[in-house]
Amino acid sequence: MTEKPKKKHSAALGFIFVTLFIDVLGLGIIIPVMPKLLETLGHVDVSLATQYSGYLTFTYASMQFLFSSVLGNLSDQYGRRPILLSSLLGFGIDYIFMAFAPTIGWLFVGRTIAGITGASTSTATAYIADISTGKNRAANFGLVGAASGLGFIIGIAIGGYLGDLNVKLPFMAAAAFALINATYGYFVLPESLALKNRRRFEWKKSNPISSLRSLTRYPALSGLVGAFALVYVAQKAVEYVLSFFLIEKFNWSLSSISSLGIFIGVVLVAIQGGLIRYTIPKFGQKKNIVAGLLFYTAGLTLIAFVSRGWMMYLYIIPYCLGGISGPALQGLITGTVSPKEQGELQGSLTSLTSVAVIIGPLLMSSVFHIFTHRNTNTYFPGAPYILGAFLMLISVFLTIKSFKKVSTAKAV
Repeated sequence: MTEKPKKKHSAALGFIFVTLFIDVLGLGIIIPVMPKLLETLGHVDVSLATQYSGYLTFTYASMQFLFSSVLGNLSDQYGRRPILLSSLLGFGIDYIFMAFAPTIGWLFVGRTIAGITGASTSTATAYIADISTGKNRAANFGLVGAASGLGFIIGIAIGGYLGDLNVKLPFMAAAAFALINATYGYFVLPESLALKNRRRFEWKKSNPISSLRSLTRYPALSGLVGAFALVYVAQKAVEYVLSFFLIEKFNWSLSSISSLGIFIGVVLVAIQGGLIRYTIPKFGQKKNIVAGLLFYTAGLTLIAFVSRGWMMYLYIIPYCLGGISGPALQGLITGTVSPKEQGELQGSLTSLTSVAVIIGPLLMSSVFHIFTHRNTNTYFPGAPYILGAFLMLISVFLTIKSFKKVSTAKAV
């Protein structure tokens, strides 16, 4: 009797992993190929193409912010399965759309669609919360980190290699992945939300501002949620600035950047898909959170002062080890909320990460520009990474301060 549910949960987790992977893959694919695509479509130079790229990121993240809580709340009423499958289908259509966009203006329409469908992350994480128990909750959320990290980095690699062949190929590949996964999920994905745990959809709770405000209902979580947001902002120093940093400091080629991206992806899978399943049961969530944030801090600081290109392969490892904090942090947060509110909570957290994606890239790219432009008085390409390390240290302080409040809330 227990084997079938376990097998179903295993297959479902595999599908969720691939779904989150594809969601983030699409964002990663765009980063290396976007300058070339914008130059081709708009007949503009690299400088103007970079500005357009920033605006496109802003558009994508804004749509995620607006719609993540909507999809999260819809999944609380109708179940996770239909929302996930619809989002995947929308992703596939969007990538086909972008592959054949004739002008830059159409890319903004495509990024709008992608931002809306990309909001399925809240539903996917709610699905994991549905089928997880206290013992494996944080470990299962490790799949979220592994899928997101792997998808983003492999996306960069695919975008770089396929983009060299044809600027349209990366988008066509992403479309194929999304549509194949939607078809696969239609046949294998069971519904995770029991009828007794469903609740009616309310527009009031689907407002993104209301979604963020709903987090205030859990005062014990305020410090953890603040740390959660700061970590996401700090990570943008690596996700959005790394390629510019490597080109500026070491004059790396696109293929060299893609190779580092693949290395990072392998390390992230090993850590978040494997190592974390040992460290969380062994040391507990709280120790994993603190240790992970300190690893992030060390990694960002080392990258800031790297003096040789090959050292990046060494210095990126402690940064990747920081990934043990994310699943433990999210597991600790979700463990204080009832099953009926998981969709709403995950929608709120996804809205929060969308705000981080709006703020982070603009902040980190601006800091990078200030310390690297021709007339700067202080040339220091590593400045964004020092800022990121500082934000990670603040997160350490916030989490440690919150542990006692969370323990009290659970006891109640």
